[in-house]
Amino acid sequence: MLARMPRTIDPPEPPLHDGDLLLRPWRESDADAVAAACRDPEIARWVPVPVPYRLEDALDFIRSNRMAWREGIGAAFAVVDAASDRLLGAITLHRAREREAFVGYWVAPEARGRGVATRALRLVARWAFATLPLVRLSLYRDVGNEASGRTAEKAGFVREGVLRSYADHRGEPRDCVMYSLIRSDAVVAAGAQAASEAVLPDAGASEAASP
Repeated sequence: MLARMPRTIDPPEPPLHDGDLLLRPWRESDADAVAAACRDPEIARWVPVPVPYRLEDALDFIRSNRMAWREGIGAAFAVVDAASDRLLGAITLHRAREREAFVGYWVAPEARGRGVATRALRLVARWAFATLPLVRLSLYRDVGNEASGRTAEKAGFVREGVLRSYADHRGEPRDCVMYSLIRSDAVVAAGAQAASEAVLPDAGASEAASP
């Protein structure tokens, strides 16, 4: 029988990493890079970030995500270059029901096409199932965001169907495609990754998904 979700969630130590990719908790010093990335029209197109996006919005984003760790309601990672600490993107695990969590992510414009989102999603999924008493990870994307769908499927998530008017995008209801990864899927996905010698780059111009 699975245990209940913990009251707090501790960041992994050592940090999650995959070659030149490293996932770590957010720092307030990341604010300028977050603001620059979230002013990208493609991120604003798919992710309900404030428009226009200000430095204050970036600081609010970072502070709320740091609080999520302490309150046990989420696990938010800055995706950075392991050598330079340059911000490449964001990936966040949001608690939903007792044994389910949602995953959301975006990738900075200059980091797209390198498999960043797929690799980060695999790392977080593997860590989540190993650390937290989850039975399911869920992920949804706007019906038009095909690149995000390819990212989810490369990471082992299974498409379930379309949910009509599911997400609120700055006041506009949007249809979304739902994906899931359950514990048995995660085992299969890990085996498939180990058998592969290369990670294909993510397709499309945008890898952003609704958080």
